[in-house]
Amino acid sequence: MYDAVVLDHDGVIVGRTPFDTLREAAWEAFERLGVTDPDLAHVDDVAVGVDPATLTNICERYGIDPARFWRVRDETAADAQIAASRDGKKTPYEDVEVLSRLDAALGVVSSNQQATVDDLLAHFGLADRFDVVYGREPSIASLSRKKPSPYYLERALADLGASTALFVGDNESDIRAADNAGIDSAFVRRPHRRSTELSCHPTYEIDDLHDLVSLCGRSPVGSL
Repeated sequence: MYDAVVLDHDGVIVGRTPFDTLREAAWEAFERLGVTDPDLAHVDDVAVGVDPATLTNICERYGIDPARFWRVRDETAADAQIAASRDGKKTPYEDVEVLSRLDAALGVVSSNQQATVDDLLAHFGLADRFDVVYGREPSIASLSRKKPSPYYLERALADLGASTALFVGDNESDIRAADNAGIDSAFVRRPHRRSTELSCHPTYEIDDLHDLVSLCGRSPVGSL
């Protein structure tokens, strides 16, 4: 049914990063640039989901160049997540193995850092399973390209030469990115999403990645 399946990274392929880990990384970014006692609300703002305008306003309050701060912030966040993977605190989901049974080109599109995604996929021996991998570059511009923007998803689809594609995610932003790219979507009801009520409508809701086999798995040898 689909010639390409693109998956989100965190919450779909590997576990999500605890907020406290990202908060500590954001605090470290401030400290690296000489701000030793930032407002915790500002730390939380830049830890997850910050937009360019908010980032710029916060940096101006501390006299920090926003572009420089964001490069450091992305570096500390990547380092923290890579360390978590080495400590066994951020690991792949067991059902990732089922991806080898899909009869489609595979890709990854994440709002996480490219450095984080590349490192974790390589560390867990998953990099060779994907034909294309897109994460964010460490720039302020990348914040406007995150999902639900279809920017990285459309780049992945172009690289894959996909005519029919499915995007698999665990966030509403994933579903909206798929809608914005004009492709189907599957929302994964991982344990952290069991009770999530959606305000958008994915093409499918699935319990885990095994459900993808019925959508685009290889036919058994000898079947018609």
